[in-house]
Amino acid sequence: MALKVGRAAASPPFRVMDVIAAANARQAALPPGGARVLRMEVGQPGTGAPAGAVAAAVAALRAGDPLGYTETFGLPALRARIAAHYRDWYGLDLPAHRIAVTTGASGAFPLAFLAAFDAGDRIALAAPYYPPYVNILRSLGMQPVILEAGPETRFQPSVAMLDRLAAEAGPPDGLIIASPANPTGSMLRAAELAELAAWCRANGVRLISDEIYHGLQYGTPITTAAAVDPDAIVINSFSKYFSMTGWRVGWMVLPEALLRPVECLAQNFFINAPHIAQVAALAAFECGDELEANVARYRRSRACLLAALPDCGFPRLSPADGAFYLYADIAGRGEAGRDEDSARFCARMLAEIGIATTPGLDFDAARGGRFVRFSYCGPEADIAEAAARLAGWR
Repeated sequence: MALKVGRAAASPPFRVMDVIAAANARQAALPPGGARVLRMEVGQPGTGAPAGAVAAAVAALRAGDPLGYTETFGLPALRARIAAHYRDWYGLDLPAHRIAVTTGASGAFPLAFLAAFDAGDRIALAAPYYPPYVNILRSLGMQPVILEAGPETRFQPSVAMLDRLAAEAGPPDGLIIASPANPTGSMLRAAELAELAAWCRANGVRLISDEIYHGLQYGTPITTAAAVDPDAIVINSFSKYFSMTGWRVGWMVLPEALLRPVECLAQNFFINAPHIAQVAALAAFECGDELEANVARYRRSRACLLAALPDCGFPRLSPADGAFYLYADIAGRGEAGRDEDSARFCARMLAEIGIATTPGLDFDAARGGRFVRFSYCGPEADIAEAAARLAGWR
């Protein structure tokens, strides 16, 4: 008799990871001196952790500290420094005890969902969206409710969408927002965020705000949900602005009522975020000049692509207010001007001109077949080379 496989094991793939594997395979198969694969598929800064963070980790290792377990919610010094970060960036006095250091933002999402919701609860989010939101919710027996967003709302949810949802099926139990958003780079304006938070409070809806791209914005001011809703769960990470993807350290801002529930869950699931990563993260806050230099590079790469892509046959692009992504409509860009599924389009781009990009199907099951995501957080020279290859490919 075959043994049972759990229902959660049927979770869909995170397609960008498959694209990474395909790009690695193509690069390995190239002859010596062949044109490199240009990596625009993944949101991983090409700069690595700031020098001060690396130096702090090296010093901790050389000091012979055993670097054992920390408190589940993290090193007190790191939690206090994150609280100071909210004063510095947002003018918000946030007590350090409301900060929970996590194993990246990825470790924060299941903790947030399990603490705030039950199996069967309905959680609304706008499409396109970061795929693990939906896949984690479904694996936990919760129901994602997709709000189809487009250019008219800059791919963000609106109160009007929520009103329609509530009129048709009742208010959801939760709402996930992301600003800046993956894959579009679009942002909620301060007034829009306040309106969404007020709607959630009025309707008994838990707000979860993904803020992992804060610090990567290009003119639109950032606002944290923690400033407009004390019951919101805010999730952030050292992966993007701080350029520390592989260190796997992030944080949550939690409402008072969820502190102990989340702590108990984290004790059982993760114990604590890696101690050495927390040491490095604490030091990263003192590396502002290096981090802002990274943002300046992203800004130049963004400008390069915004200027080049329309002439390469990609005239319909997302707003790109922040993060380091452009979401491009590829309708009519298939062979002989036909529409083409984005997975096949990305496969052709990789095979024919050596550029790895992510199909929109990762971010929107219903409409993603006509979109691709370009990431521009790699080396500037690679972004410029990609623009040149795309111009020739048209």
